[in-house]
This record gives sequence, structure tokens and C-alpha cells, in this order.
Amino acid sequence: MNKKALYAILLALLLPLVAYFIVKEKSENDIHMPRHYLPDSVISVVKKGKRTTDTTWHPLADFSLTNQDGITVNWDSLKGKIVIADFFFTHCPTICPPMTRNMKRLQESIHNGKRVGDKTNKLVHFLSFSIDPERDTTARLKYWADRFQINPEKWWLLTGDKKVIYEMALNEMKLGLQDGEGIDTNFIHSDKFVLIDSSRHVRVTTADWIRWPWPNSQKIL
Repeated sequence: MNKKALYAILLALLLPLVAYFIVKEKSENDIHMPRHYLPDSVISVVKKGKRTTDTTWHPLADFSLTNQDGITVNWDSLKGKIVIADFFFTHCPTICPPMTRNMKRLQESIHNGKRVGDKTNKLVHFLSFSIDPERDTTARLKYWADRFQINPEKWWLLTGDKKVIYEMALNEMKLGLQDGEGIDTNFIHSDKFVLIDSSRHVRVTTADWIRWPWPNSQKIL
């Protein structure tokens, strides 16, 4: 199966799943999300002869990176937001352009569910971390954003400290990543999209989304 067909299938699976999990029924705070994904620890306690467990979930570490408009951002810049993230680089000769196109389709498909009036999504934000920050300058990210007509109010392309970005991918989100040392065909990175809740907990990656069962289509947000 070629890459284009694979990403078409992925997109077809991804859209209804996001529609299912990111649902606003009563208010902006009434959000139904999938299970937590990365535990920090599990504590087992016996009370009155009954054993109970309590799991502490791993919050993603903070970061300070620069977006395509040259603005320094971090998790506090996204307070209260659900985030969908991926990793890419602008010199990528293979999967990055279709990943960006699919992310754009996903971003444009999410709205607040209103039938009339302002349908703008104000709850979900998109992040794309560059794994080649030495070449992916702010100007280069702006070029990529213009190429794919990315809305900076809803989606940030991020560059900055390489160690911070690789730490985020490898040790925080647990995604595979390998530095190509400037040789485009040597870079290895995940093709997964990562769903992160407003408490900075990873909920699912695309591999889990594909396996996850979903009901009939429901209103997004």
C-alpha cells in the first residue's frame, strides 16, 4: 500500500473518532475524552480489608519554543485547550507533507457544533514540533505555514531548543525519533498524531485511535 492510500485511510478513521471523543453536550467544560495513556505511578492501598488503587497520570513537561510568527509559547499559552500534536520537519521528502495536509483537514473539520452563527473552534489547538530546528528557523516555518495555509490562531509550528523537542517526543510522549544530522532521508520520526487533554495528559495516539471502537457520528465540540 502506498503512502497516499495509507494516509487516506488514516484520515477516514481519525475524523469520526475525534468527533466522538471531543463532544460538547452541555458546556465547554463537559468534554468526553478517551482513557489516560501514560501513568507515572500506581498506588495500592488496603482500607477496611478492601484493596483499592489510585493512578497518578503523567503530565507533559513544560516547554518554551517559538512558533511560525516568532512568538515564544509554552503550555501556559494553551491553558484550558485540548491539543493535537505531531512531529515533522520542512525538508522531509516523504511523510511530512501528507501529515500536514491531513492535520489541516482535521483542523478545518472541527467546529463548535452550532448550526448557525460563529462555528469557530475555540477549544482544540494544534501543534507541530520540528525535529530539525537547526534548519527549521522561524522564517522556514512561516514558509511551510504559508504553503499549507495554516491558521496561526489555531495551529502552531514550533522550533527552538533541539534537546527540548527531542525530550518531548522521546521521553514525554514516548514516540520514536532519530536525528538525521541534516541528511533528510536519515531522519526517523513518528507519523502519529497525539491527543493531549487540558491537564497535559496524553490520552491517545493515532495507533490507538485506529483500534478504538466508535459509535455513530456525533456533533463535534
